Amino acid sequence: MSNNPLLTFQGLPPFGDILPEHIESAIDTLLQENRAAIAEIQRHAHSPSWDNFVHPLNELNDRLNRVWSVAGHLNSVMNHDPIREAYNACLPKISDYGSEIGQNKTLFLGYQTLAQNEAFKTLSIAQQKIINNELRDFRLSGIDLSPEKQARYREIQQQLSALSTRFSEHLLDATHGWQENITDERLLSGVPESVRDLLRHQAQQAGLESYLITLDMPCYLPVMNYADNRELRARLYQAFVTRASDQGIHPEKWDNSAVMQDILTLRRELAQLLGFNNYAEYSLVSKMAETPDQVIDFLLELAKKARAMALKEWEELTAFAQEQYGMTELKMWDVPYYSEKLRQHHYDISQETLRPYFPLPTVLAGLFAIIERLYGVKIEPLENIPVWHSDVKFYQIIDSNKTVRGQFYLDLYARRAKRGGAWMGNCLSRKKLADDQVQIPVAYMVCNFTPSVGDKPVLLTHQEVSTLFHEFGHGLHHLLTQVDYSLVSGINGVAWDAVELPSQFMENWCWEREALDLFARHYETGEVLPDELFQKMKAAKNFQAGLFLLRQLEFALFDMRLHKEYQPELDIQALLDEVRQQIAVLIPPTFNRFQHSFAHIFSGGYAAGYYSYKWAEVLSADAFSLFAEQGIFNRELGQRFLHCILERGGAEDPMSLFIEFRGREPRIDALLKQTGIVQ
Repeated sequence: MSNNPLLTFQGLPPFGDILPEHIESAIDTLLQENRAAIAEIQRHAHSPSWDNFVHPLNELNDRLNRVWSVAGHLNSVMNHDPIREAYNACLPKISDYGSEIGQNKTLFLGYQTLAQNEAFKTLSIAQQKIINNELRDFRLSGIDLSPEKQARYREIQQQLSALSTRFSEHLLDATHGWQENITDERLLSGVPESVRDLLRHQAQQAGLESYLITLDMPCYLPVMNYADNRELRARLYQAFVTRASDQGIHPEKWDNSAVMQDILTLRRELAQLLGFNNYAEYSLVSKMAETPDQVIDFLLELAKKARAMALKEWEELTAFAQEQYGMTELKMWDVPYYSEKLRQHHYDISQETLRPYFPLPTVLAGLFAIIERLYGVKIEPLENIPVWHSDVKFYQIIDSNKTVRGQFYLDLYARRAKRGGAWMGNCLSRKKLADDQVQIPVAYMVCNFTPSVGDKPVLLTHQEVSTLFHEFGHGLHHLLTQVDYSLVSGINGVAWDAVELPSQFMENWCWEREALDLFARHYETGEVLPDELFQKMKAAKNFQAGLFLLRQLEFALFDMRLHKEYQPELDIQALLDEVRQQIAVLIPPTFNRFQHSFAHIFSGGYAAGYYSYKWAEVLSADAFSLFAEQGIFNRELGQRFLHCILERGGAEDPMSLFIEFRGREPRIDALLKQTGIVQ
């Protein structure tokens, strides 16, 4: 019996026992065992059934995924050298194994034979979807290629896996490699006291008696929004937008220029190897959208509708800055600062004004209450669960039948060696077990909020509240599933451009009075959010919505065109500049290297898929419009959303599920109204 905890654990990972050296050893053992088991399963390929062929293969896949997800998660939240090295050592092995399975003609024959059998018709919708997905993925793995081309496919996948990780590591190291020690407090004029407390706390942790500015979001955003010192904002902006680039610090170590070119070149070769014209076409095979041109037309249509509004917003901002502050020319490091001034001028409100009303414990309790009202499930904490850091909490979701539907880890605070951003990760997927029991789905919920400083509780900005609700939407999609097969339960198998529907949908409750009354309470007095502040918040909701929308469309259009048009001689910066000239109102300075930190498309799974946010936002706005009409806590609607969307995972076509919920296909009108583009 192995003493490696990654090989022996049942249920939740034993985080307290896992050491970096366990990772590669466990992966080596599992890959060896899987290969031996597959050799036996292949014997059924000529007379396959669900029980003798598909199910045992799924079991092998699930066990490997359980262990590999732990390794990947630790690499994201505890990215110290030993874990990074162990994770990177496994990448080529995992990649090679995936390609080996995807190019196994005997396995392909088994799935193909089963799909053509009469027995296929007796399988459930979820089982049929799994088999059809597998056949699609075999073709996307090069099953029809010659042995020479299959070998090249495997090489490309290995290289892409390593390059994607290198991109992410460069970005993480460059982000944490820059800091500025402020010894003169006057330089922090305008910065709120809560942010100064954070900067002081960061300095103390670094052994300094001053204020330490870093590029982590809880620090970067408020300093850019509030610091009166223009030179400080300019330095911070330049450091942030040149991370991991030829213009940033230590380009000899962390420049992603060559990494991006290599990734794009290999993606193009991979797509063409499989018979596609470009990587964009390849990417869309498993998505709702059908062609790159369809996506580009969708983005340009939105840009056309938003541009007039964005131009008006920019004219208003420049006029305000000139009239009130004598600023004749706004630089990019001025835009957030004077935008915040303009917001306060119009609405007398800021994120800092709202922060005292969003203490984290109260926000969490309110979020859980909203989920209970909508879906009839309770969320409660569990103690003494092994975790990877003392800040991490653990919860379970229980339905009205006292059945545990799912469990999740909550890791909310920024820290060193933890990658930035917010995400929901898959720890365990729901599946039916042999004894009619169920493997409960488990998720990682991760954010990067400012930790508590001094005696104050953690106070969130409203923007951070929205981020928390967004990730919980993803979490509910994964945890409330009723699909019994791990490959299509929860978020698994969901089309990438539909996966943001539940997350964006959940954000709407951050803006509703009836919902806010459950959690927006002053951390000292317990006073509910005053109606005056609420009205200002609502009035300011779509402040500069046109500029924000154009920025997102700029990223999405750049991503899609980059993967559609890429040739090795293409100048990435020139293409981004061209996209900006076409649709943007704000043009950044020439040293800006946004693409070098565009982790979504180079290391985050959104390649030729960043448009998904806007695509799914159309779905979420249209879905929420029903609640806006019939009541945001309408239990009947909540149950319908639960049954039509959250419980069905990736087992069915997302458009069919949306139509089942909404009664028709989605319309763009609700999104345009929600963002204030149309009244």
